[in-house]
Amino acid sequence: MPTTIPDISAALEMEHPFAPARWLPGGHLQTLWNPFCRRAPLLPRGRERLWLADGDFIDLDWHGPHDPEAPLVLVLHGLTGSSSSLYVLGLQQELASRKWASVAINWRGCSGEPNLLPRAYHSGASDDLSEVIAHLQAARPLAPLYAVGYSLGGNVLLKYLGETGQAAPLQKAVAVSVPFRLDQCADRIGLGFSRVYQAHFMREMVAYVRDKQRLFASTGDDAHLSALRRLGSLEGMRTFWDFDGRFTAPLHGYADATDYYRRASSRYFLPDIRIPTLLIQAEDDPFVFRHSVPEPDELSATTTLELHRTGGHVGFVEGSPLKPRYYLERRIPEWLAEP
Repeated sequence: MPTTIPDISAALEMEHPFAPARWLPGGHLQTLWNPFCRRAPLLPRGRERLWLADGDFIDLDWHGPHDPEAPLVLVLHGLTGSSSSLYVLGLQQELASRKWASVAINWRGCSGEPNLLPRAYHSGASDDLSEVIAHLQAARPLAPLYAVGYSLGGNVLLKYLGETGQAAPLQKAVAVSVPFRLDQCADRIGLGFSRVYQAHFMREMVAYVRDKQRLFASTGDDAHLSALRRLGSLEGMRTFWDFDGRFTAPLHGYADATDYYRRASSRYFLPDIRIPTLLIQAEDDPFVFRHSVPEPDELSATTTLELHRTGGHVGFVEGSPLKPRYYLERRIPEWLAEP
């Protein structure tokens, strides 16, 4: 049973609360099931390329009804993910079954080809999210607009909501498995078995930069290639502190990793959120310390935290091994549809 902060009655009134699968005990198994064992839903989707103000692009993958008045949900993936991440596909499939439309973002360089500028996506990229939301408002002005963010995507979403406050053009928002304090999460993922995840992310992020370097070399874009090479070698990086200090921070206008983590961490933006927002978090998330989760007095009156004993990182698996069920894909649409 989750605890809901600040109003526990909402959790107690849930008709079907999260019932974690007994055959996936602990945060690691809950975390690993989805990416390694789940079969990908096959969805017909339409891709749209959105050109950003700085000349770069973001690819959007649409699914569901083309009704201009159908509710529209923007789905934001996490670090090294994409619109093809299984938790994204599963949510889009469930939303379509309810006659809701959805559009899944691919952050810069995450749609299968490198983006065109040295800058990348990162946990503080609320400027990119703002452009995407403005585009969706113009494309479907009659559709009620919602947003759901996972992990890094959840952090960006909460930062955006805090920055925009009452002016946020969303009806509701949901953020799942959020790294509320980026500095603490960079420490947490370097402990114990979580170092396996850290090594995976390091390989993926280094490959992301190498892909951009190859693109700039092949197109003869010496200025962009030099901008990346000036940041230093891609060798020898083992931790998030290493990567974010060498690449993320200087590439995006931060003084260093500490400055980036402080200015991009969503925990500092939570008091200014003014639209109904649901946070879904697990105490055994292997990426997030329990003390990184915000306290009740840090949340705005419009924000509800569901803190579950287990569930891992973007896990929350129920059911049996032959018929697993995914709590997030049940809970999120139900909550969005509530009056």
